[in-house]
Amino acid sequence: MKKTRTIEDQWVPVWDEEFTFPLTVPELALLRVEVQEYDMSEKHDFGGQTCLPVMELKQGIRAVPLHDRKGNRYKSVRLLMRFELI
Repeated sequence: MKKTRTIEDQWVPVWDEEFTFPLTVPELALLRVEVQEYDMSEKHDFGGQTCLPVMELKQGIRAVPLHDRKGNRYKSVRLLMRFELI
């Protein structure tokens, strides 16, 4: 599991971080992304998640939709992600 740094007090956060994942069986690999909302006064709140089959990823910049815990897609929330397959 990899984790980005925490960004506080940003309406439109930008992480600008890169991760590399070595894969032994790409056909079975999934990329799971979870977003947490940071609250200074409370614990972190679940913000959304997505799970992407690695073999279906396309190189380049993609707007990835987020879902709630039950799998329902948020209508107006997306993560802008860049994928590079090496």
